[in-house]
Amino acid sequence: MLTKVSAASGTEALDQYRIAVLLPCHNEAAAIAGVVGAFRTALPTATIYVYDNNSTDRTIDLAQAAGAVVRTERHQGKGYVVRRMFADVDADIYVLADGDATYDAPSAPGMIARLVAEKLDMVVGARVHREEAAYRPGHQTGNWLLTAFVTNIFGQSFSDMLSGYRVFSRRFVKSFPVLSGGFEIETELTIHALELELPVAEVNTPYYARPEGSASKLNTWRDGLRILWSVVQIYRSERPLPFFSAIAIALAAISIALAFPIVVTYIQEGIVPRFPTAILATGLMLSALLSFASALVLDTVARGRREVKLLAYLRYPAPGDPARE
Repeated sequence: MLTKVSAASGTEALDQYRIAVLLPCHNEAAAIAGVVGAFRTALPTATIYVYDNNSTDRTIDLAQAAGAVVRTERHQGKGYVVRRMFADVDADIYVLADGDATYDAPSAPGMIARLVAEKLDMVVGARVHREEAAYRPGHQTGNWLLTAFVTNIFGQSFSDMLSGYRVFSRRFVKSFPVLSGGFEIETELTIHALELELPVAEVNTPYYARPEGSASKLNTWRDGLRILWSVVQIYRSERPLPFFSAIAIALAAISIALAFPIVVTYIQEGIVPRFPTAILATGLMLSALLSFASALVLDTVARGRREVKLLAYLRYPAPGDPARE
């Protein structure tokens, strides 16, 4: 269930919640101190965690000086960092952003207020560009294409599927099986919410250019292809029946096209010409039947895995529930 809302300042008292701000970082010395300070101002009661991912500059020193809790993750890649953060940090509400000063920290209280008021599991900060240099055209086009692709496969999606600015409930974080290792993590987060039909919302937030001295680690083509391949893999895993059925139909169609003239010749002349083609057509049809049988089996497995995810998710109460742990 997707709810489209506008960002608003959080007016509800948030002191009763343990809020964790999670900032994955790699060589963000030019921005990290300002990002930590901005989130400390926006969320005075929150604990700010900076997870350094093999930085070679002064990111760690500057984050510690700014008052953040600094930890490290040696496996290179944003997905690995998010996996470690979700496993290590215990809180009621989680705010995930980047350490490059592109996301708007003052929007966080409004996003959290929406999460609590409507008992949502994820609020995505849809990026509204404030500067021309903030969002490269190639990234914007790739984001639109991937969003359209995911919407076509999994149903209604977000307008900014690849946004790294998100607020989560505890039950989302603790039931989310992080599998990706790189920038595919945003895609995985989005598909997890769509797959389980979790209550989510999208909030427009300002998006700024990186400060001078900070460089993007995202490669448009390489990471775009990795994200697309991740979507295909997730589709194969979570929707095996249509995925393998499509393969079965394609193989069966090729088999019939190859076998048709052979069958016609046999009916007319009583002989079987082109034995290699006949063998190939038979093999393709057998492969089609095997693919369809695999689709039926894997669909049962996928349903069981989805039920396990839901059971893990239901172990935790919704944000704002007085019975929460």
